Amino acid sequence: MGKLYDMLREDYRVKEGLKTCINCGTCTAICPAAEFYRYDPRKIVDIVQRGDEEEIENLLKSDTIWYCGECMSCVTRCPRKNGPGLVIMALRNLSASLGYFTESEKGRQLYPLTKLLTGNILKYGYCIHPETFSWEDHTESGPVWKWHFEHLKDSLARLGANYMGEGPGILRKIPQESLDELKSIFDVTGATERIGTVEKCSQEKAKEMGMTMEEYFRHTFEQCSDNHFNDGL
Repeated sequence: MGKLYDMLREDYRVKEGLKTCINCGTCTAICPAAEFYRYDPRKIVDIVQRGDEEEIENLLKSDTIWYCGECMSCVTRCPRKNGPGLVIMALRNLSASLGYFTESEKGRQLYPLTKLLTGNILKYGYCIHPETFSWEDHTESGPVWKWHFEHLKDSLARLGANYMGEGPGILRKIPQESLDELKSIFDVTGATERIGTVEKCSQEKAKEMGMTMEEYFRHTFEQCSDNHFNDGL
């Protein structure tokens, strides 16, 4: 087998999620993402099992591996107890490690997601935080949410939250000691290194596309081509 296949096999998620696939297609039949996207987890597992380097590299550079919602419905129905969702996680991890994620539209969305989510965790202690939520970026949430965010502190106070306050309560301010501990966890587990890799590869792609990082962020956040979806949707 080749280098990419061997790297995948080192990932514990492949070891646990790929046993003896019989190509029955049950995973695809139950998959919510397959209903809407041009996505077939059975084919992905088949590609990984074959170990063809060119096919695996194409997969790592494709939109396909980014369609999975990681709901693990596939695991619950597979007659041989495979976990295509786990294999997808391993593929995503390798794609991010090698910088291949920048070669696909959906893969490039890893940059704004990484920047927003990890930024929130390290600064506020929350994955999603009102301080970094802009209604203008999510107009589909409607006028009620627009009003809510225009009156955020009053709304949260009426709901009993301790927004950015000391002590216990919803959306409380996380002590700096805890934030420092989170940063240490990121450092030890390799998350800090991963953030740096995503940033570096995204900067290179932005330069290739003739964009500033601000433009690249906005482009990857908003861009969604029609060719991702099943015909007729």
